[in-house]
Amino acid sequence: MDAQDGGSVPTNWWTTGRLAIIGFAGVLMVLAAILVINASSTDTIIAAGEGINVLEGSTNECVECHASTTPGIVEQYGVSTMALANVGCEDCHEVAADYPGALEHEGTHILGSPSAAMCSDCHPAEVRQFNASRHALPAYVAMVGAGALNPEHLEMYESIPEGGFNPDRERNSLYHLEGPAITRFACEGCHNVGAPAADGSVGECQACHLRHEFSLEQVRKPETCNHCHIGPDHPQFEIYQESPHGISYATGGDDWNWDVESGRATAVDFPAPTCALCHLSGFGSMGTTHDVGDRLTWFLFAPVSEPRPDANSNRVRMQTVCLECHNGTFVDEFYADADAATLAVNDWVLESREIVKPLQDAGLMTPEPFDEPIDFEFFNLWHHWGRTAKFGAWMQGPDYTQWHGAYEVLHSLAELREMVDDKLKEAGLEPAGG
Repeated sequence: MDAQDGGSVPTNWWTTGRLAIIGFAGVLMVLAAILVINASSTDTIIAAGEGINVLEGSTNECVECHASTTPGIVEQYGVSTMALANVGCEDCHEVAADYPGALEHEGTHILGSPSAAMCSDCHPAEVRQFNASRHALPAYVAMVGAGALNPEHLEMYESIPEGGFNPDRERNSLYHLEGPAITRFACEGCHNVGAPAADGSVGECQACHLRHEFSLEQVRKPETCNHCHIGPDHPQFEIYQESPHGISYATGGDDWNWDVESGRATAVDFPAPTCALCHLSGFGSMGTTHDVGDRLTWFLFAPVSEPRPDANSNRVRMQTVCLECHNGTFVDEFYADADAATLAVNDWVLESREIVKPLQDAGLMTPEPFDEPIDFEFFNLWHHWGRTAKFGAWMQGPDYTQWHGAYEVLHSLAELREMVDDKLKEAGLEPAGG
């Protein structure tokens, strides 16, 4: 009986038809997943899909050689969106023989580690934004001092808000005091994010965008920022972990949409923010930026914090991110309270300066930094504990605001008073406490 008679459809017809439909759909899926690209760069067929190595079978000379010498790099790059976009090894590494820093390699010349100038060929806006940021020359100068810059870089540095402000140069002396055997593995590991390159460009993009996958998920996760933003002087990662935002990430982050297209993220993709989401990412109506200071109100890193030159517009940009999840009353009250906490810490740091002033006036503190215990105590008060208290307040980390911040500031104030009185007594002068 056939279907027109109202009877049942024979099993063999259904099976055959279903297989034909599935087969046709499968062909469409395969055709949609395969993109044949220009063979001049990687000589391969790129299949659009998660984890597919688009360099498999490539006859590109770089790929063929490095598949044996550094297979991990080839594997990482093969699954990257850059390889998918037909960006070849030569596009990032190959330069002219007379290019600054060029190395002769297999009949051509390369940069072993591409500079920001190479990245700017495809990402000009991002490099421009980075160059105006705290992560650029200000990070490098905080380590080595402005004297290391050539005139062009000095002008560039002073045009950046942090460069124009630059209230403290004590940290430079630590870099020189410790010496290259230590700083190679210490200061430089973070502060070289803003180091000038031989070609005059600034920064190391790969400090955040780890080679060679250049994964959106990797750069968006707070563990990436943890590489530098950790420890007693700027414990942002630890503060984030204890904050409501960090708890949400720790308990639900596995289900967040880490690969959402850049500039398209919403609260559906990220129910709570990460470091990148607040400071860099496009979120809701706010566009992306590579200037990490673009949404900040205060110079929190400074001994005595002052508002940034564009504090009001910066505040609006950050609050635009906040308002994707919080109501306006909450945001306004939070900012008012965090402003007050910042000013309170400022007062303590100013008090510490008044405490040591009698020693400075009497010539009882040497001009050289870090040559006696009081120098370290005076430095730690603002550089470790004062900054931590401020960061803790703004990032909602109560333990860091209190026990790793305010409490330690008060402890250092007490220590400074005693140190100052002892030194005044030793000099035969009246103690400051009377």
